[in-house]
Amino acid sequence: MSVGTNIHTYFEGRWHRGDLPVMAAADHGAWLGTTVFDGARFFNGCAPDLVPHCARVNRSAEALMITPTVSVDDMVTIIREGLAKYGPEDAVYIRPMYWAIHGDATAIVPKGDATGFAISLEQIPMAPADATATLGRTRFRRPVMEDAVVNAKAGCLYPNNARMLAEVRARGFSNALVADAMGNVAETATANIFMTRDGEVFTPVPNGTFLAGITRARHISNMKAGGIAVHETVLTFEDFHTADEIFMTGNMSKLTPVTGFENKTYQSGPVARRLREMYWDWAASQTL
Repeated sequence: MSVGTNIHTYFEGRWHRGDLPVMAAADHGAWLGTTVFDGARFFNGCAPDLVPHCARVNRSAEALMITPTVSVDDMVTIIREGLAKYGPEDAVYIRPMYWAIHGDATAIVPKGDATGFAISLEQIPMAPADATATLGRTRFRRPVMEDAVVNAKAGCLYPNNARMLAEVRARGFSNALVADAMGNVAETATANIFMTRDGEVFTPVPNGTFLAGITRARHISNMKAGGIAVHETVLTFEDFHTADEIFMTGNMSKLTPVTGFENKTYQSGPVARRLREMYWDWAASQTL
């Protein structure tokens, strides 16, 4: 199912217009869930952090024992060719994907002799500057490496995120604040999470239960360059209840202030506004 419009698909060496079927019913990825993807953004004529996103999809493939077949440089070149089909005023979601085609004699372990690869470009507007979110707690948690392939951006991880979202949406919230296996805050169901207290910024320390996102890293870099104190540390749900501001970061929307967590409300505050401005200023300095 497509989310956006004006879709272009790269498959088998060339770009196709539209949402092209790319996977066979008997492919390992369709049958046993060996699929990985990454997401980058094109907006205002630039595609910030495109190279790290392409590098991560190759790492994700390796984590699922899928053999990546396209170099980062080649992937960036292919994506640039596809983005030339859009105008600078268009906002595009960039999604490179791999999947395994064959399995071994047991069918379970993917074989490295054939890998599916495609790129989907979908025109999806950037979130409005005044977009916000509310968070509720969920009983579902982020797994650890011993339970799931948490070091990959893998399709098989997302059903767990989906039930987090369904649970909190049934209570009127737009997203879930999620615990790790130890009961500390890890992230939301769809994005990394930050909070502020007394002008300083705090975010859960990466502990192997969630992807420390590329956009998350970019905001941290911008904060350090801008003289904002930022700490990666263990955070509890009580820390978020006593925060001055909360905001989410992720590729799709870049930064989204949180205006409510369970029964507490928050302002869409000055730190989030400044960080959003810093990100957009940085992105404008990048070239496609």
